[in-house]
Amino acid sequence: MKKNLFEIGADFGDNWSSDNKTKTNKTESIEIKTPQKHRLHFAKEKRNGKIVTIVSPFYLEKSALETLLANLKKSIGTGGTIKKECLEFQGEQTNALRVALDQLGYGFKK
Repeated sequence: MKKNLFEIGADFGDNWSSDNKTKTNKTESIEIKTPQKHRLHFAKEKRNGKIVTIVSPFYLEKSALETLLANLKKSIGTGGTIKKECLEFQGEQTNALRVALDQLGYGFKK
């Protein structure tokens, strides 16, 4: 029989926990920038045979990002979602997104 390395009720210090299901809360600090200071870039991916246009990175609060997404979806007439600091749109929408974001004052990478 093997000898136990730990005794029941042993003190493992501050950083140890017997429950491995507890998750630490990671606080992400997002630097909020004005639209003129953003440097956005576009990417296209093919998912299940369909094209998705990705615009990133946005440095906005979550509520402001949701409002921006709603306005862009309405103006372009397509579906979309938020993934972290990226906006994803259905279809190849690069030109329409560039025009809409340029009107709002967002900058782009060259």
